Amino acid sequence: MSIIDLKGILTPMTALKQIGKQPHTINFPDEQKDISPRYRGFHYNDLEQCIGCANCATICMNEAIDMVALAGIEGQAGDSGLRPQIDYGRCCYCALCVDVCPSGSLNMTQDFIKVSPDPFDFLMVPGKDNPDAKDKLSFTADMDTSLNVFDRVPMRELDPEERVKSFAEVFLGYNEEEARIEASRCISCGLCTENCPVHMHIPEYINAIAKADDEAAIKIIYDNNDLPEMCGKVCTRRCEDVCALQVRGEAVAIRWLKRYATERAENADMIAEIVNPEIREPNQYKVGIIGAGPGGLTAAYYLALRGYNVTVYEAHKDPGGMIMYGIPKYRLPYESIQKQVDYMKKVGVKIHFNTVVGKDITFDEIYNNSDAVFVAVGLQDAWNLGIEGEDADGVWSAIDFLGKVNSGEQVDIGKRVVVVGGGDVSIDCSRVSRRLGAEVYQSYRRRIQDMPADLEEIEGAEAEGVHILPQTIPTRVIKDENGKVKGLEYVKAEMISEGGGRPRPKPIEGSETLIECDAVIAAIGQKADYSLLPEHILAKLEMQKNKIVVDENRKTSIPKLFAGGDAVVIGRNDAISAIADGFVATKAIDKMLMGKK
Repeated sequence: MSIIDLKGILTPMTALKQIGKQPHTINFPDEQKDISPRYRGFHYNDLEQCIGCANCATICMNEAIDMVALAGIEGQAGDSGLRPQIDYGRCCYCALCVDVCPSGSLNMTQDFIKVSPDPFDFLMVPGKDNPDAKDKLSFTADMDTSLNVFDRVPMRELDPEERVKSFAEVFLGYNEEEARIEASRCISCGLCTENCPVHMHIPEYINAIAKADDEAAIKIIYDNNDLPEMCGKVCTRRCEDVCALQVRGEAVAIRWLKRYATERAENADMIAEIVNPEIREPNQYKVGIIGAGPGGLTAAYYLALRGYNVTVYEAHKDPGGMIMYGIPKYRLPYESIQKQVDYMKKVGVKIHFNTVVGKDITFDEIYNNSDAVFVAVGLQDAWNLGIEGEDADGVWSAIDFLGKVNSGEQVDIGKRVVVVGGGDVSIDCSRVSRRLGAEVYQSYRRRIQDMPADLEEIEGAEAEGVHILPQTIPTRVIKDENGKVKGLEYVKAEMISEGGGRPRPKPIEGSETLIECDAVIAAIGQKADYSLLPEHILAKLEMQKNKIVVDENRKTSIPKLFAGGDAVVIGRNDAISAIADGFVATKAIDKMLMGKK
């Protein structure tokens, strides 16, 4: 017998060593095998917690994850409406997708057995196709081991005790190192872009900053925002409200990164050199724009780039509208606004300052000599408090108060001031009053957590010594014998919940309280002044609650008349919404006029 034949006989006999050992196989499903507590089986996704950011799909090296729409899950602010679907024929169970899940919704389980002759059964939507797996989690999206960085780079700012001594800018901005680190936190999910009224290319310019290409970032930013440095300082940053990282940590500092990039261009010449926009050949069309605020300037800039003969009519001596006369200089310095407007002039925007429409030039003259008109007048009139004694000397509207201070006029508010209101404008009034040396109390009819003002601004005001009086309702202004403000009477309020909405304040009988003061500043809202429009236009112009009704293209009920900004029905009363209106109107006007060719 040969050696080969002998080996063939003896080799099977080596299996005898397994006699007496426990088998590796089990009688499934009657028997269960013990597995590691951290075993990586099929995924489970909490479909309610998931925001559809697609970070899992982006990082998967096997391209095993697709984002799919599911019945009953709708897209909304901060949620794409899509959910991950995993191809387990491709998945290697590395769990990188779990490590980068910003919301913590995607995890892995001890569930790993599936038998089916149909290969499409292994295309699974975690959380939908295996809802019971939520009780078998093994490898979870732990914040301590996550590949995401949840803490933002803090912004340096002036000490509160020092900053109330002047109107120096409070926030100092990122330096290069800080900007690079903060920009590298972005996961490029794009949820921010969807929530931005202008739909800025946010992940693109942040990635450019992270790669140390600041000039590319500036070019990307100016593609659809002509006032980006302003936005980088005072934007209401709805983009950050939906940042994927804010679900469990801190949002990427989108606003501050925009500020960092745009400040690299130190003057209008540098902006022009870097952006170097394409300017079309002049066409025969003229566009008149009323108001040099964010909406009007935006329409003027992008129409000028498209070759239109654009003229802006502005009642004040400086551009910017409410961002110039309503936002304090410690938040938005004058030089920053002027630099951006100087750049616009370089591309052909013409602005007639100190020109009051309806007085220095008629609306009909502008309308009849233009192929299209865009009205962006903002809200220039203040709402009254509607209480006894508000005609006293020393009662200010927020618009008049901030306007005079920003214009450099001397303002005497005395030693103690009461500001009435709870929005950003009221906080501005309080912080400006502190810089003028006054002791400041702020009366708000609801709770502090109900204040519509930016939390960052509220905290800044409190740090600067502003005393907020929540749940207080002013009832009358007290005058002295000369008709000057002597004090403010208010009643305390209790919060009443009705119908599931936010609680409303109800005056508490007998709680009248008097606070002595030298001035009262009313910051409870503004309304538009339409005195520039002639009667025959007002008669045909569709209005709703003292605001102009426009369609999705910002077109009014009057032929070739468009409107945007705070004075229109749609949108919010902030600068970025006005910019969006100007951008939308630009495209609509361009389509209307060039369509005639």
